[in-house]
Amino acid sequence: MSLTVQPASLAGSTRVPGDKSVTHRAVMFAAVAEGTSEIHYPGTGQDNLSTLSAMGQLGVEATFDTPEHFTVVGRGPGALRAPSSPIDCGNSGTTARLLSGLLSGAQVLATLTGDESLSGRPMGRVAEPLRDIGYKVSTSDSGTLPLTIEDSRPTDTEGVRAVLRVASAQVKSCILLSGLYRDHTTEVVEPAVSRDHTERLLRAMGARVSSSRHYMNPAKHAGDPEAPMVRLYPGSTLRGRVLEVPGDPSSAAFLLASGAINGNGVAVEAMAINPTRVRFLDVLERMGASFSIRARRALTSGEPSATVTVTRSALQTTEIRGFEVPLVIDEIPVLAVVGAAATGRFVVRDAKELRVKESDRIATTIGLLNALGVTVEEHEDGFEFEGLGSACWEGFEFDCGDDHRIAMAAIVAALAASDPSSLLGTECVAVSFPEFGETVEKLGGSFK
Repeated sequence: MSLTVQPASLAGSTRVPGDKSVTHRAVMFAAVAEGTSEIHYPGTGQDNLSTLSAMGQLGVEATFDTPEHFTVVGRGPGALRAPSSPIDCGNSGTTARLLSGLLSGAQVLATLTGDESLSGRPMGRVAEPLRDIGYKVSTSDSGTLPLTIEDSRPTDTEGVRAVLRVASAQVKSCILLSGLYRDHTTEVVEPAVSRDHTERLLRAMGARVSSSRHYMNPAKHAGDPEAPMVRLYPGSTLRGRVLEVPGDPSSAAFLLASGAINGNGVAVEAMAINPTRVRFLDVLERMGASFSIRARRALTSGEPSATVTVTRSALQTTEIRGFEVPLVIDEIPVLAVVGAAATGRFVVRDAKELRVKESDRIATTIGLLNALGVTVEEHEDGFEFEGLGSACWEGFEFDCGDDHRIAMAAIVAALAASDPSSLLGTECVAVSFPEFGETVEKLGGSFK
């Protein structure tokens, strides 16, 4: 179905869905905690609903009460039961990868499947480290779904130390979750900082977790000789509680990016400002965007939140590479659109991970930039181009390729065009931000 986007300058204040990453974890951790957890302002996109459904298949009472409230009845670490059929993770890589660790540690035999898109994404990155620490986990011959957790009872007398090849919050979390069931310390070392929602939420629910200083200020410690490290200690019992989920910054990034290109003051309330999640704000600031942060608050999930406002500014391009890439991996497509409206050369390198997202996001981002009239030099691990100096592109046609983040980036670009644009495949936005169209219209946008 084609969506026609009218040019518009967004303005005003809004909320975005609950953070997708925090919601996945809140549902899973609550399931193996002692006591009932109430999850306030959760993400309600299809990915998060896949996790909620998976918990039901595992014998957990997990209910969608209202769009602002989930309830999960936890019965302790032994509550999970082997499902009677494969668990369908839908399009959610987080569901599949985190569950692989949780179920391996809990000794729950299960097979994880997904839709066509997820079934093409790499699962060896969690299966291999799980096998390295003693679990029996199998994937397809190509290292993809289905992923099967088999009967295995690894023994260790000195704890586990996993050294990751790639900085990945999903892989780190997979290993940590398997450690909830071990009698000794579980340690994960990363080559660079990744999101730390798992560590924050485990602490908030009663686990003993220590993290190296890198996670509090990733930029300051990017050059440290010691690698980022997280340690989970044995003997902790998770306790059910009220868990407040902040607004998803990866969803907010599209609205704030629109504000930077051609907005009249776009504010997102109660947004997560976790240092491992808002590096895109540092990138926008480096590009000359004007923004403010106010109404800071610490939430019961261990996450900080605030209201963030961005206003249109003269923009300069920048480079994104190295330690910064894992911290802005979901925002790179829309940052590239901001770069198209800026002056200078925009460069993304060290981002090969984009090749194995819901689409090959290096290729699909380049396709979107080409539709705007930008000539792009492609690399295996990124791309670069000369910005146009302003949002001077005409209305365009573009197929979003069923990738929700590419679709939202295309809508941001279309809002800044001089004429209406026609976009195909925008229905996939429901994966992470079902209310995106409604929110854009609230801020002054118009669709047909």
